Order: sequence, then structure tokens, then C-alpha cells
Amino acid sequence: MGRIKEPAVEPDLSFANKIEKIAGETLNLCFQCGRCTSICPSGKITAIRTRKTVRRAQLGLRDVLNSDEIWLCTTCYTCVEKCPRGVEIVDIIMSLRNLAVLEGKISEQHKKVLMQILNTGHMIPFGEGDKQKRERLSLQGVPPTVLSDEKSLNDVKLLLRLVGADKLFGGK
Repeated sequence: MGRIKEPAVEPDLSFANKIEKIAGETLNLCFQCGRCTSICPSGKITAIRTRKTVRRAQLGLRDVLNSDEIWLCTTCYTCVEKCPRGVEIVDIIMSLRNLAVLEGKISEQHKKVLMQILNTGHMIPFGEGDKQKRERLSLQGVPPTVLSDEKSLNDVKLLLRLVGADKLFGGK
């Protein structure tokens, strides 16, 4: 028989209550049938096991915030549509993401994307090479987005500051 490699995680019912307060009162309706996991499109190509994530949330296991699984959900709502108990699974996962971010538990890749949005208003970097490609295609060099509209970019930055994103990720 193998040894347990990690210490047992203590359940924290106040944490489970916090999730339920954010996500709604369907968390404890889940009876672990596994339908969500079996029909999850993301679960077919990633390690996400929705049922396991929901169970960890039900038990108040805070380590769920360290899990990559909460970031693998594409929020397609297939699990919600098929859940026989009406559990708002996507809301639960989104609440876990929100709590993880508030505790600074976010991957470096996500931080990089968020910093890009904070600084430029776009997820994907736009450089001189992109501008040249657009011009070769007879398009405006800089697309008509916040990249070419300083007021809109400032509005995006203001919105992100108002929700505290700059404090969480140190944006300019």
C-alpha cells in the first residue's frame, strides 16, 4: 500500500460558505453523479475534472484555489445545461477563480495577459511587425481599437483601476 505524499487538507466550512455566497446556493445540491465531468468538452483534452473541483469546493478545501483545473473551464455551460440538480457549476468555478485572484494565486501566463491588457488595452501584443503586415494587406496600420484611440485606452485603464486590477497586478 502506498504512502500518502501530501498532508491531509483541513476542510474550511467558512470557505465553502464564501463560495456559495458568491456563486449562489446550488453548490450543496451536487450529489456527485459525474455528468458534468463526462460531458465537459475541455475535459476531453485537458486534466479538468469538474466533479472533483465542485466536491473540493463543497468540502471547503482551500487547496482548490491552487488547482490548474479552475482555469481550464471554457465556461461553455454544457455542464450546467446537463446537470440533473441544476447546480450552477460555471458560477462555482468563476467564484473559485475570483477568490484565487484575490489571494494572488494566478499563473504567470495569466498575469502576463492581464498586464498586457492593463498597459495596452489588448490581450495580444501589437508591434511594428503587425503594423507592417496590416499595411501590406492595404489595411490601416494600427487597427481602429484602443490602440489608435487614446481616450478609449484611458477609459479601459480607468475601468481596470476602478475594479482594482492595477493593485492586484501592478499595472502602469
